[in-house]
Amino acid sequence: MTTEEENSADKKTHPVLLIVEDDPTTSNVCQPVAESVGLRVLQAETTEQALEQMETQQVDLVLADLRIPTVGGMALLERIKAEHPATEVIIMTGYTTIESAVQAMKLGAYDYLPKPFHTDELRLMLQHLVQRLQLVEENRVLREQAGGRPGFGNLVGTSAKMQRLYKLILKASQGRYSVLIAGESGTGKELVARSIHYLGPNRDKPFCPIDCAGLVPTLIESELFGYVRGAFTGAVRSKQGLLEVAAGGTLFLDEIAELSVDLQAKLLRAIQEREIKPVGSTQRIPIDVRVIAATNRELDLAMREGRFRQDLYYRLNVLTLKLPPLRERKTDIPLLINHFIERFSDPDRPIKGVSEEAMTRLMSYDWPGNVRELENVIERAVALGAGAVIHTVDLPTNLQTSPLPNASSLSPEGIIPLRELEKRAILRALEELGGDKMMAARLLGIGKTTLYRKLREYQLAS
Repeated sequence: MTTEEENSADKKTHPVLLIVEDDPTTSNVCQPVAESVGLRVLQAETTEQALEQMETQQVDLVLADLRIPTVGGMALLERIKAEHPATEVIIMTGYTTIESAVQAMKLGAYDYLPKPFHTDELRLMLQHLVQRLQLVEENRVLREQAGGRPGFGNLVGTSAKMQRLYKLILKASQGRYSVLIAGESGTGKELVARSIHYLGPNRDKPFCPIDCAGLVPTLIESELFGYVRGAFTGAVRSKQGLLEVAAGGTLFLDEIAELSVDLQAKLLRAIQEREIKPVGSTQRIPIDVRVIAATNRELDLAMREGRFRQDLYYRLNVLTLKLPPLRERKTDIPLLINHFIERFSDPDRPIKGVSEEAMTRLMSYDWPGNVRELENVIERAVALGAGAVIHTVDLPTNLQTSPLPNASSLSPEGIIPLRELEKRAILRALEELGGDKMMAARLLGIGKTTLYRKLREYQLAS
């Protein structure tokens, strides 16, 4: 990669902060702090220089002093919000007044930083902004992905059970009621939640996921409800909770059965009353958010044992989607294998197919880890395989040694090319959909024109 290409890639990867400050001492303090949280830094000493830089390149964040030549930070804030509304602005000044702070916030400033400030305070503020930018970018990419696969985002499968699931996803996407997604680990519960969100009318609003099993209870509470400055040691600034950040959008609570009973009670109150109280605050904040929850546990048993609140269950369980395990939709395995090979295959060493024996082992295995396990197996086979075909030796040991049905009839040289996998997937989709080509194209994630071309290519057109 050339130096120019490296610079170009770096610009795409790192958000850009423009520091507008005529005091070089302050600029020199701010720059390393910004770079430490992953920002690429530009500098300007006047409002004219700042606006000129923003005309010639993408600027995601601006840190501007209130009293900069020539028209001042407040006027610069107005110009930025009028011409670059997506750019976030932090105003800093040594002349702190309540009036100027209120004016800056009314004009659209993200926050107000009084001088002198501690570098940790600036770092925390910039970290929150970087996280916010990442969330916005993730949502944009996922909207594009959902548009690229009409109907079901990144979900793959044409089996009858998946078709029924797709219909429920489409129905759920048009409402704002709570949804409970049940299924074993690795079945794609978050993908379903994202599909519901990005197919709905509020697709342009945030989708905020949180893994309830991955955080300690105290951290989950502050992530959900937020906290005010001074609420606990280390809370140097207030932080919005995800129930507030996801305003107008969706909060996805993965593995909700892992929440403590106390937190379940607080969540139930928030959903019912549509308001939250941040940790350490006495003020309640109204919220407008759709809640989608997921679990791999038997909630009926958890309720009987007192580990899950019955009232929260009924609040969340307006509609339940049960995801089938992979062992119950094995006809989707070839399509999934093809999908993962395309994702992981190196353009310089493309994978052209799967041996007959390897495919038989993949089809006969029960997949306790479901689609996530299959994905891992194919990624490993692509990475470790020596040739253009995935053989049994490229699979994990447990798959290599599993018994085979009708093993004597297998040819060790037999190979199922990707072309044949694709042909089988198209035939299976048309068969299960009664010949409906439009729906088959949607389920396969391809355009109608592409499907007709494939049918002619495989001499299947009728």
